[in-house]
Amino acid sequence: MPDETLLLVDAPNAVYRAFFAIRARLARADGMPTNAIHGFGQMLKAAIDEVRPTHIAVAFDPVGPSFRNEVFPDYKAQRPPMPEELEVQWPHVFRLVDALGIRRVQLEKHEADDVIATYARKAEEAGFSVVILSTDKDLMQLVDGRIVLLDTMKQLRYTPEVVERKFGVPPARVRDLLALTGDASDNIPGVPGVGPKTAARLLARFGSLEGVLEHAHEVPQPKLRERLIAHADDARLAWELVGLDEDAPVPWALDELAWHGPDAARLQAFCDEMGLRRLAALFLGEEAERPREVVVSGGSRRVRTVRDEKALDALVRALARAPRITFDLETTSLAPHEAEIVGWAFSVRAGEAWYVPVRHAQGPQLAPARVAEALAPVLMDEGRPKQGHNLKYDLQVLWNAGLDAKGIAADSMLLAYVDRPGRAQKLDDLALAYLHERMIGYAEVAGKGKHEIPFAEVPIEKAAEYAGEDAEVAHRLCAMLSGKLADEGRLARHDGIELPLMHVLAAMEWAGVRVDRERLAALSHRLRARMNELEAEVARLAPRPFNLHSPKQLGEVLFEDLKLPGGRRTRSGQWRTDQETLERLAGLHPIPRLVLEIRKLAKLTSTYTDKLATLISPKTGRVHTSYNQAITITGRLSSSDPNLQNIPIRDPEGREIRRAFRAEDGHVLISADYSQIELRLMAHFSGDERLLQAFAAGQDIHAATAAAIAGVPIEQVDGEMRRRAKVVNFGILYGMGATGLARQLGIPRREAARFIERYFERHPKVRAFIEATKKRAHEQGYVETLLGHRVWLDAIHSRNPAARAEAERTAINAPLQGSAADIIKLAMIRLHEALGREHPGARIILQVHDELVVEAPADEAGAVAARMKEIMESAVELAVPLVVDIGTGPDWFAAHAL
Repeated sequence: MPDETLLLVDAPNAVYRAFFAIRARLARADGMPTNAIHGFGQMLKAAIDEVRPTHIAVAFDPVGPSFRNEVFPDYKAQRPPMPEELEVQWPHVFRLVDALGIRRVQLEKHEADDVIATYARKAEEAGFSVVILSTDKDLMQLVDGRIVLLDTMKQLRYTPEVVERKFGVPPARVRDLLALTGDASDNIPGVPGVGPKTAARLLARFGSLEGVLEHAHEVPQPKLRERLIAHADDARLAWELVGLDEDAPVPWALDELAWHGPDAARLQAFCDEMGLRRLAALFLGEEAERPREVVVSGGSRRVRTVRDEKALDALVRALARAPRITFDLETTSLAPHEAEIVGWAFSVRAGEAWYVPVRHAQGPQLAPARVAEALAPVLMDEGRPKQGHNLKYDLQVLWNAGLDAKGIAADSMLLAYVDRPGRAQKLDDLALAYLHERMIGYAEVAGKGKHEIPFAEVPIEKAAEYAGEDAEVAHRLCAMLSGKLADEGRLARHDGIELPLMHVLAAMEWAGVRVDRERLAALSHRLRARMNELEAEVARLAPRPFNLHSPKQLGEVLFEDLKLPGGRRTRSGQWRTDQETLERLAGLHPIPRLVLEIRKLAKLTSTYTDKLATLISPKTGRVHTSYNQAITITGRLSSSDPNLQNIPIRDPEGREIRRAFRAEDGHVLISADYSQIELRLMAHFSGDERLLQAFAAGQDIHAATAAAIAGVPIEQVDGEMRRRAKVVNFGILYGMGATGLARQLGIPRREAARFIERYFERHPKVRAFIEATKKRAHEQGYVETLLGHRVWLDAIHSRNPAARAEAERTAINAPLQGSAADIIKLAMIRLHEALGREHPGARIILQVHDELVVEAPADEAGAVAARMKEIMESAVELAVPLVVDIGTGPDWFAAHAL
């Protein structure tokens, strides 16, 4: 047996089989059935015993539709709903997999089969043996010398020979066979009347699906011949649907799938809870028969529900004595300006929590005002440290209730972000990652989809268990992560940058920005009129009528009717019509250029001009974007609802959108934008003399680069030379190679390579910095920014050359982009404090890329602008000067310094 074997588990297939195979009444104490959980665990153990895998992954289907539904909306439309007895067990299958210490993978829009196909091919390329626990016929197209399917119930392995005996065709032709037969269970159309035997016979004669369809007229049976011709498109659609995506965006590298056995304590606790002692014994041995208590940090979690004055007084006394208070709020809305508090949760030590219901629909509880009155002194006590998870939201909810919390000392989301940027930062994810605990899901208490109820309607007992867990887990995470970061000398990043910034972002979100609804409506009308004009022009130029919003029809017109060169097909056989393809064709025919313009306008209307109006708060009349502080690996901020980062400033339509962001009456907007900050950071980090001299002299850095590459005086640099040099400058920052640069500039690769070589000849210390950075990334697995933000590079040691190269490009850019983020974060913290002291009528309202926008009283604009420039340019001391461009105006576009 090879040294490394990967077991891939098709969870939907295995769990369904287990559910229907075990009809005995298995249930836990409260009556919930457990037959599927037990059967799935048995199948998994049998597979592990037989395969002896070194690596394991369990694949699940997505919660919503897959990408196949975009191709064929009726895909799986006829499937009956999951039986209720199975549906209630499904979340516990996840828990079992986690307790077994096995990676589980569930992707948006990709089914379990796609996850399995991707990992199977990666593992095969890496020299693994691969065993797939499944009987799904779609997966049999993967079978070859190193990949087999395993059916533990029948004790059968599907090798290439077994697959061929079953279908009459080798695994490589299973997809073609399924395309001809269709699949009624998935509502996939095929050719009516063609069963597996007929399909195998046709494939034996004509070789492939396309061979069958192209030679359908040669089939001697008249009815079969007619059906093959009439349903050729159905067969091609089926071929696309049954194919597997072998390049799904799976989250774990192969080495991260290594299995070291179950988490014994966690598995025992799970099996005790579910009444599955036999399953525990299978994995843990006879000692697992003894029941044990579920423990949390040495003791059972106790949640006290505060319903009366006596209990409230006891809580307030406990909080007043506590060295640190963790709190969490349950609310009526995710929008802070609309959210009311339904309940308060507190924890001051591991294993203990309180829940104070105030707006539940039923049950005895105290009035919201009475609870707020009792808690306010503790909340406002600056000397009483407080902490929680994602407190940026909770602070705004408190403001909406007329309250505030002083003395915020820690946020578990931000602590985890400092520790490992890029990791999912939801409390549930962190509990699993750091504490190895699965928390109660929101859907488990409030339902989901059409069955979801408001949290205020959740019974108080259930709500207390859920909310108390949130506070208690956040309490332990804050303690664990603070200690870990302190031991590693990295806690200052949380205390000095991320936590103070959280307060700034909360204030910015609360303030929002005024958006002109009428201007947006007028712009939407103009954009739609322009799209109609462009669509009419496409129709006039096209050789035949077609739906330009259909990628399939567009591809056929471009590459089959117009015969444009260089067409490439997707795995499904459809012509590619993505942006890169259309940009390449834009100079050959007007239709690709027009379609690009139509797509751009459609995105602007759907993403901004239409949507922005729906995001205006009825309470404030302003748009309150949400700043994502703990998402990007580089440390940059992003925003959502709306996403302000992607408004195109260079296009006239994008500029018009910015005009809709307006100052309140009597105020102006002030925009301050760092000039070429990443290039300045490259000069600082590399110490390259020519870059340092150019910035010190205030030269146009792109013109200076153009002069260096061309070997001419800077006075002789023209516009085209400067444009190319700008692409080179930023390409170097992003680790771009000759191929990428050639594509960007539209020049031969050899010429692009010469550009890069000349650049490095002129700037040898930049090359030295890049090589040293890559070397350091390989040695330590991460790079750091100017102020110590750590960017982990999980793929830097990948055996996949493309993944490794991408990690190296990230290693080059992350210290630059991340340091730019560091600088603007420091500037935001200092500017927020300064405005509060000196100009309380002014406030930061927007942050986008390297730009800050402040709304200020018109008569203070000059003083505020000068203070902004001073603070931003002195945020840090670099080897080159920081330069900030300032602009002022009634709206964002007018203020933006271009």
